[in-house]
Amino acid sequence: MADPSRFSVLPATGRWAAAAIALLVLIGPVIPARGAAATDLSIAAASDLRFALEEIARLAEGQGGVRMRLTFGSSGQLASQIEQGAPFDLFFSADEGFILELARKGLVRRETVQLYAIGRIVLWVRTASPLTVAEGLTVLLDERIRFIAIANPEHAPYGRAAVQALRTAGLYERVSGRLVLGENVSQTLQFVQSGNADVGMVALSLAVAPSVRPTGRYWLIPAYLHRPIRQAAGVLAASRQIAQAQAFLSLLNGSAGRQVMRRYGFTLPGEPLP
Repeated sequence: MADPSRFSVLPATGRWAAAAIALLVLIGPVIPARGAAATDLSIAAASDLRFALEEIARLAEGQGGVRMRLTFGSSGQLASQIEQGAPFDLFFSADEGFILELARKGLVRRETVQLYAIGRIVLWVRTASPLTVAEGLTVLLDERIRFIAIANPEHAPYGRAAVQALRTAGLYERVSGRLVLGENVSQTLQFVQSGNADVGMVALSLAVAPSVRPTGRYWLIPAYLHRPIRQAAGVLAASRQIAQAQAFLSLLNGSAGRQVMRRYGFTLPGEPLP
């Protein structure tokens, strides 16, 4: 891979160092609740949910009595933080495997585990890029490309899906020397937005966000090129806000939450992949 140390954040050690990484990468806003009896609900979420979950958190805040604290990062790093005792109430993973493993270890309440979405990946370039992403993955062979950004496949499900798509398309060996790794899919997008990478393989949910859409162009990578990105959530066993966490899950999987998730390109449970 092409000098990934220039771009990727090296994992730190220690009980709370991993937590610091996610906090530095991206922390969602603390949304003030109405009324004096506000309850804090601490949510750890995969970074592909950044924009969608912030909207749904505002819906929850509008119902009163809860203050949402959102922490975004890669699913693998967040799962590691939870195993080390990070005080979250609810975990939204981009890979159901992390949720199921935490439930097996007794760290997530089994009865609360649920699939909430299937994610999709896209090729993304800045608006001013000369690359024609409509050509599909073969555009990655363009000699003008110096760096291709993907999320770190070791702990980011969207990065694993990107590698799978490249391998299925027979391109991985030809482009692997130009890959650079973001610690999560949001950081991967930032590499391309900043010009430190020429093209990225990122979450559709980020590419269609109102603040991102005007800044770039994308091509939807066919779902058959990689295993489904099955995203699941669960309430942590150590949470003291179980009722509030379950209520937030119900909101996300209810009609209002599903409308938001669809707008960000997620395929929802019970719906066929487009």
